Formats: sequence, structure tokens, C-alpha cells
Amino acid sequence: MANHKSAIKRIRANAAKRLRNRYQAKTTRNAIKKLRTTTSVDEANALLPKVVSMLDRLAKKNVIHKRKASNNKAKLTKFVNKLA
Repeated sequence: MANHKSAIKRIRANAAKRLRNRYQAKTTRNAIKKLRTTTSVDEANALLPKVVSMLDRLAKKNVIHKRKASNNKAKLTKFVNKLA
């Protein structure tokens, strides 16, 4: 257990950030799954910018690696273009 006041505060802050990061990462994963399962071209074109934005945000905050975000964006874009 932490003995210093700042260490105790850091533990609290890390726990809050971890919860927020997990929530955002899970939401993004669900959005990716929704985009992958869609068969409608219009729906896919509407969802793609939102998912790309979510991935960029996660990469910017180092929740996921920037290259993982880039790979996901490339694959999803390829998928949407193949639908059309």
C-alpha cells in the first residue's frame, strides 16, 4: 500500500483513467464490429468517419498504438470500399 499522499492520489487517478480508457476502447471495438457486420453501403459510409475518429482519439491518448489504429482504419476503409 502506498504511504505518501501523492502516491495515494496517483492510485486513485490511475484507476479513474483506466476505467475511462477501457470504456472508450470497448465502445470503439463495438463500433468496429457494427461496421464490419453491416451490409448497407449508406450505413457503412455513415459509420466509417465516426469509427475513424474514435480510433484516432484512442491512438492520440495512447490507449491503443498508433499503428494499430492505422491498420484498423486501412482495413475498415478497404471493407467499405469493397461494399460499393
